[in-house]
Amino acid sequence: MSQEELEAYIRTCGLYRNKAKNILATARMLGAEFGDEVPDSREALMRLPGVGRKTANVVLAHVHSADAIAVDTHVFRVSRRLGLARGDTPRRVEEELMQALPRETWARTHHRLIFHGRRICKAVKPRCEACPVSAWCDWYRERRRDGE
Repeated sequence: MSQEELEAYIRTCGLYRNKAKNILATARMLGAEFGDEVPDSREALMRLPGVGRKTANVVLAHVHSADAIAVDTHVFRVSRRLGLARGDTPRRVEEELMQALPRETWARTHHRLIFHGRRICKAVKPRCEACPVSAWCDWYRERRRDGE
């Protein structure tokens, strides 16, 4: 498949040209270096074009059933607002969540935090009044104390 053909399939995705280039390069690399198998180590996964730590952790957790927690923008924001983590980088938040949460819950927690961040704890105009965990939320308590 050419890059242009793949682009036509994924055009609705953001950055589809770069993604198409990386998908094709990854497919070639998987064949040439990994015997057409998806690697099961973070280091090997991060060698693939376009794969960073977050994506590697998603693959480890959901393809290989490994204990890993991926920190995307939602996980980062919600974890910090709730007080589960205080780190100022995704890597630091990942490390803090790994310390705070039972290992067997990491993958599920990743999805729950994303869901909560998309539906309730939005970046702009969070829906604190509808939040089932606002009573335990550091960010909400701070805002209420400050009269917001």
